[in-house]
Amino acid sequence: MIGDLKGKVAIVTGAGQGIGEGIARCFAKAGAKVLIATRTAKNGQAVADSIVKDGGVASLLQTDVGQHDQVKRTVEHAVKTYGRLDIVVHNAAVYPVLPIEELSDADLDMTLSVNLKAGFWFIQAALPHLRKQGGGRFLFTSSVTGPNVAMPGTAHYAASKSGMNGLIRTAALEFARDNITVNGVEPGYIRTPAMEALGSEAEIAEMAKCIPLGKLGNPIDIANTMLFLASDEAAYITGQTIVVDGGSTLPESPVVLDAYYNSKK
Repeated sequence: MIGDLKGKVAIVTGAGQGIGEGIARCFAKAGAKVLIATRTAKNGQAVADSIVKDGGVASLLQTDVGQHDQVKRTVEHAVKTYGRLDIVVHNAAVYPVLPIEELSDADLDMTLSVNLKAGFWFIQAALPHLRKQGGGRFLFTSSVTGPNVAMPGTAHYAASKSGMNGLIRTAALEFARDNITVNGVEPGYIRTPAMEALGSEAEIAEMAKCIPLGKLGNPIDIANTMLFLASDEAAYITGQTIVVDGGSTLPESPVVLDAYYNSKK
């Protein structure tokens, strides 16, 4: 079966809601034991309880991945709780929409620590455990914003995700001979609570019209891609990011594309 994770242990950061929740649920359904690492204890516990109720194995560790010591604690907790560690998914991110001229040092530090530096910290903490058992997976939720497109008010976020893609490629080379693959997913517009920062329901509906598939994605669309990259079927893939955006980064001009679609009605 494609995506069989039986016997595997995974850490999923930011799994209290949205994409992270979707990944945690998907991995648990595929047989993995999942440690939910999130700042939102109430949401994270609800996700863990729901997974267990459905017959999966999951637990919560309230964690601020923007703190180096808490990242190390998360890895140690996963190994102590489940006896091993196979997959680390760094999905947690912050998304304060602010123009460059209004960014404070605190805004920059928080964004880069949570979104990017935590990726380095998780690799450093988990690497000895993955090497000990002969391999594993590091997976990252990147974004089309930064690596492929730009949006006003998101320079700090875009920089963190562009940096993440550089980390993915370099780490893939450094750990290839350890049978450790490093990959990521670049989501486009995915229907999560974070979308509220981008506008009203009406404005989000207008965004959806510009997507070639005509709709926003759902967390399961990212989770299924992550599941593939975590599986044995993706064992020969490393240093890559997969764009999952409904085709939103393809058009040279959304206006021309809209006119084309309207001509076909």
